[in-house]
Amino acid sequence: MSEIIPVDVPTVGESISEVQIGTWLKNDGDWVENGEDLVEIETEKASVQIPAPSSGFLQGILKQTEEFAEVGETIASIRVGEKPEGGGGGSNAPAASSSPAPAPAASTPSPAATPAAKNGGGSAAFVMPAAQRLLDEHSLSASDVPATGPGGRLLKEDVLAYIRSGASRPAAPVAAPAPSAPAPAPSAPATPPQTMTAPPAMDAPPHSLMTEGAYRSEEVKPMSMLRRTIASRLVQAQQTAALLTTFNEIDMSPVMKIRAKYKDAFAKKHGVKLGFMSFFAKAAVEALRRYPAVNAEIRGDSMVYRNYQDIGIAIGGGKGLVVPVLRNVERMSFSQIEGSIGEYARLAGENRLQPSDLMGGTFTISNGGIYGSLLSTPIVNPPQSGILGLHSIQERPIAENGEVVIRPMMYIALTYDHRIVDGREAVGFLVTIKETIEDPARLFLEV
Repeated sequence: MSEIIPVDVPTVGESISEVQIGTWLKNDGDWVENGEDLVEIETEKASVQIPAPSSGFLQGILKQTEEFAEVGETIASIRVGEKPEGGGGGSNAPAASSSPAPAPAASTPSPAATPAAKNGGGSAAFVMPAAQRLLDEHSLSASDVPATGPGGRLLKEDVLAYIRSGASRPAAPVAAPAPSAPAPAPSAPATPPQTMTAPPAMDAPPHSLMTEGAYRSEEVKPMSMLRRTIASRLVQAQQTAALLTTFNEIDMSPVMKIRAKYKDAFAKKHGVKLGFMSFFAKAAVEALRRYPAVNAEIRGDSMVYRNYQDIGIAIGGGKGLVVPVLRNVERMSFSQIEGSIGEYARLAGENRLQPSDLMGGTFTISNGGIYGSLLSTPIVNPPQSGILGLHSIQERPIAENGEVVIRPMMYIALTYDHRIVDGREAVGFLVTIKETIEDPARLFLEV
């Protein structure tokens, strides 16, 4: 008899007791190698992959995409066996086909059960969560809807197509078992019940927009673990900190000239592109040194000042906005900053950031300008006391030496916790950023 090894949700960090199932990277019945990634799971802080505990055939997937599972809970199993020569799950196929076989036999009396067994929709394991919600909303049975998904899975699109086709409407008249009840009373009253066949009139409303599922549909999806955490932390920041935002603007032409002059040589030597973020990270280090309260935090009745700068860089990832942390930016070179940001962006796009990549941080920089934002008020990431918001660069007329000139300008914003940072310090912080970016030589001369 083949050995069955369970696939359990591993411990993914302190205080994390629940995860959300992401994408299954293997299908039921697939052959997997020991250590090969089976499924992505999403935690409060990042996405991680669960590897196969042994080589064999994946079977018995118990949790589908977007469902939740406890740490330590079994979500599938591996049937240990020999790898088929032809590849794929060949040797597991007989086992899969043998289990559905008894089902049709048991449901032979019901003609409706045959299509259900044929398309695999009758088994809850093959009904995707979004499809099940639509079935419940429209009082449909999975056995009524033809499944077109891989492995006989019933997809949301299958249910929507079924609803649009109007095939669900006969379900109401199917309550025609009632006509069999009038059989005992075939007398004159039999005619009035026939007049009661107002159901035909009920067939008219389906053509109205109010009842047409294709135009009035809704989809309810559970909030992801990452989005839950983002929501709770943002609300926490608004409720516990005294947040205030101050603004300034920067002439970006000096940095743009340096970047245009050295970007090719920089990329050739270091293998990474020279971006604006490294300039702002270095400028933030200088500003945090001058105004340490922006780099501090409140712990109980104490204020903790740090003599190092761990700066979080907001990055748009596959699952939403994440903020990986660059450690000791004061010790990093321009190439190290750009290389680290590029690597974090790659990992975020692949949902492979680890919880440790996102933990800590003494200050945050968020660049909404890459999405076209002209001006915004970012929210502090607690327990930090400040966040710098960057925005899009636009050519604007400004006064320079008594003349109106056109310059590439950027608005910058600092949101800070007024409990620990005074307005004078916040304004001085932004002025330091402005002076450093408009005269980049300060970065190297330390003036």
